[in-house]
Amino acid sequence: MHEFIKWTATEAVAKLARGEVRPLELLDAVEARIAETNPAINAMVTLCFDRAREHARRLMSSSRSGRPAGFLHGLPIAVKDNTDVEGLRCTSGSRVYENRIAPGSDPVVQRLEAHGAIIVGKTNLPEFAAGGNTFNDVFGATRNPWNTRMSASGSSGGSAAALAAGQVWMATGNDFGGSIRTPAAFCSVSGLRPSPGRVARLQKQPFNPLSVEGPMARTVADVALMFDAEAGFDARDPLSPREPLPSFAQCAARPERPRRVAVSADLGIAPVVDRDVRACIANVAEKLAAEGVEVVDAHPELGDAGENFLKLRGAVYIARVAPLLAQHRGVLKSEVIENIEYGLGLKLTDVVAAEIAQGEIIRRAAAFFEEYDALICPATLCPPFDVDLRYPASWDGVAFAGYMGWLVLTYAVTMTACPVLAVPGGFTPSGLPLGLQLIGRPQGEAALLSHGAWLENVLGLAGMTPLDPR
Repeated sequence: MHEFIKWTATEAVAKLARGEVRPLELLDAVEARIAETNPAINAMVTLCFDRAREHARRLMSSSRSGRPAGFLHGLPIAVKDNTDVEGLRCTSGSRVYENRIAPGSDPVVQRLEAHGAIIVGKTNLPEFAAGGNTFNDVFGATRNPWNTRMSASGSSGGSAAALAAGQVWMATGNDFGGSIRTPAAFCSVSGLRPSPGRVARLQKQPFNPLSVEGPMARTVADVALMFDAEAGFDARDPLSPREPLPSFAQCAARPERPRRVAVSADLGIAPVVDRDVRACIANVAEKLAAEGVEVVDAHPELGDAGENFLKLRGAVYIARVAPLLAQHRGVLKSEVIENIEYGLGLKLTDVVAAEIAQGEIIRRAAAFFEEYDALICPATLCPPFDVDLRYPASWDGVAFAGYMGWLVLTYAVTMTACPVLAVPGGFTPSGLPLGLQLIGRPQGEAALLSHGAWLENVLGLAGMTPLDPR
């Protein structure tokens, strides 16, 4: 492993800014690292190093004056393969689009490149980002660097695995029902599901608060640094913020101990939680209490969150994927077809009732966070599972409802519209990663990242990546 690869993104950007290392040198190290590790994990599915080096040369020849705060100075990053990068293949993990070339770049890509990021390639995902295990018929499965027999989760599994293996310092993710949070947990990296609108997103339902873009990296400080580059106003997204945002990197650089934290192993809704996951949450609670944090076993009322999330998700699927069903049913995976048909079977009254219910959930969560600085719960109810298992249909003898059932701890939290930071939480006795959701107050990313950096220091797990796949 090259010494460059071991740096955090924050360290690498500081060295780039001081001229101690050049973007081209980092690109050489990244290309070698991907060649070395990708055969074992299959995280990166499309590479573009010629494009990256052209971008690096342009950046190196441009004036260094006038660069915005949060500039990344030529740091190599990866982009999830459902996010367009102009001129690159973008498949969404589907045979329907396996030869598609993106005609333009997504807004988050435009912002990242404008802030000095250099894209080296695309990361793997399940077809149309459907499911918590990253595999598809175009590129195959992504494997977990901690144990290549295990899943990296999904849908941002390629991004999480690439980060854990040191292929890149930052990678894009998007999160609907947990697609940043569960891969971060399985791969022991960090990621942020921001408040809706913080990162501009163009889609068929621009006011939908369920699906968001967010940063993924190996440390909380690196997540915050990437978030600075991603977040901001875009007139094409009516949810994006017009007011100036704080420097989130500065917030993460000032770790702050939360005063009062709620902790829950199951949010009152999980049908089962693995014993190692429960032990992890108990251990975190003990460490917080030892540091002087008031820890309370509590959670907002989320009993109706799951069923209403699935209805709203079904409506989104009608807009995004249903037009493909008639012509491409034969190549779509069963879970995608299931999602489309479930959505098409909804009544308008079902969707409207679910939207009203989400409003109530958001208000209950807001009232809950008047009493607590943060809520900590597991990111997944089980540790990483066999990569050849499409999804866990049951755990410890308890059956789940549908292929999304095992993801209830993340998709229920989606319904609150609160920002959520995924951070490593510990390991099973056999060495498999376990992750946490650190949930913050509505639109409270600044405090959340500060609390997250403090928690990361207390738990002491961030320095365990990058690692060689094993």
